[in-house]
Amino acid sequence: MAAENLQTTAEQMGHDISVEVQGAMGAQDELTPEEIEAAEVVIITADTAVSRDRFDGKPIMKGTVKDAVNDAESVIREAVALAESGSTEEVGLQVDETEETNSDNTPEPEEKQLGGDPSKGLFARLKRLFS
Repeated sequence: MAAENLQTTAEQMGHDISVEVQGAMGAQDELTPEEIEAAEVVIITADTAVSRDRFDGKPIMKGTVKDAVNDAESVIREAVALAESGSTEEVGLQVDETEETNSDNTPEPEEKQLGGDPSKGLFARLKRLFS
C-alpha cells in the first residue's frame, strides 16, 4: 500500500520513480544498479531495518510506512528538497508536530480517559498473567 501510494503520488507530481518492496516474501521489483545510479534521491519508508550499502553517495530520505500511506506527497516533496540541496546525507522526514487548534487558535482540549482504571483492564490483567 505504501509503495503503491508513493508510486502514484510521484507520478501525479511529475516525478519518475522506481519502487522496491521489501516484505515478508523478500524483495519485489528490486532496484538495478543502473536505477540506483540514475536516482537523485533515495526514499526509504520502512518500519524495519533496510540495508543502505547500495545507496552510498546518494541522499536518503527516511520515513515510516505510515508516512508513505498517509502523506506520500510530503515524503516526496521533502525528498525533492533534499535532492536539490546537494546533500548526500540521510535525513528523517520532518513531521509537523504543531498542536491542533480550533478555529479561534486555542489548543484542542485533551481527551479524557473513558472507563475505569487502565491497570485493572483486560489487557493489563493478561499482561500480568503472562509475565
